[in-house]
Amino acid sequence: MMTERHEHPVYVISVFAELAGVHPQTLRNYERSGLLSPQRTRGGSRRFSDADLAALRRIQDLTNEGVNLEGVKRIMALEASVDSLKQELATSARRARSVVEETHRQYRRDLVPVQNQIALFIEAVRRQRKGV
Repeated sequence: MMTERHEHPVYVISVFAELAGVHPQTLRNYERSGLLSPQRTRGGSRRFSDADLAALRRIQDLTNEGVNLEGVKRIMALEASVDSLKQELATSARRARSVVEETHRQYRRDLVPVQNQIALFIEAVRRQRKGV
């Protein structure tokens, strides 16, 4: 899960490009193609975050493996979808555990011990059948 600091845009394009080891124009191209989405200041300057840096590293890994930019875009969208589904699944599992635990708590509260009542009932039925 990403922290607020991780998503806080702090890097200007020149610093970000230097950190990533790419040309600023490459970053602009990635932004145009929808791979990166830096935030903008009121004046329109790009600001990149640590999350953007992680995304750029993933882009670099995939392109180094020979994936074209459209493929990178699709892969990253699928990875984001998988992450989202994993979070949904974890939330559903927590809810299910909570419901099961609550159900068990209700069982414990609603159960009344009967001890030998069933045996006494069966014995009474036997006596009735025999006519005792």
